[in-house]
Amino acid sequence: METQSSTPASKGLLERFSSAVARATGSSAAFLLALATVIIWALSGPIFGYSEDWQLVINTGTTIITFLMVFLIQKAQNKESMSVQLKLNELIAATKGASNRLVSVENLTEEELAVLQQHYQTMAEITKKASDLRQSHSVEEAIKDASEKLEDESGTGHTL
Repeated sequence: METQSSTPASKGLLERFSSAVARATGSSAAFLLALATVIIWALSGPIFGYSEDWQLVINTGTTIITFLMVFLIQKAQNKESMSVQLKLNELIAATKGASNRLVSVENLTEEELAVLQQHYQTMAEITKKASDLRQSHSVEEAIKDASEKLEDESGTGHTL
């Protein structure tokens, strides 16, 4: 069932505008229009004697467009990033054996991400050493297996 908030009519004016501009500016037609503008500007140089005003037109125009596009692109990228994150969260939540700690990994600090990355590095190294390289492990399984291996090798009961 589709909710009211996901219908185009319920989107805010800025969101509809920015989505439309992002789609339009990412098109081949937009590139060709920009290219044509630069060519026409360059060809008009001799007519205006390559004056400072002639140069100011292209500099001002490109600066304004670039300034505005930065915000529109960031808005579109934020929305895309959130959509991808939600899809990945759904896959993690729905996959048996997947570590649910990754559902909100984007909220971790850089230090926490580094620790988690180290766990995955350990898991990758253990998986490479495993006889069946097609078998996958969760972080918890990899750590448990590594701890058991260390225990077996040293006989000291050492765990990670």
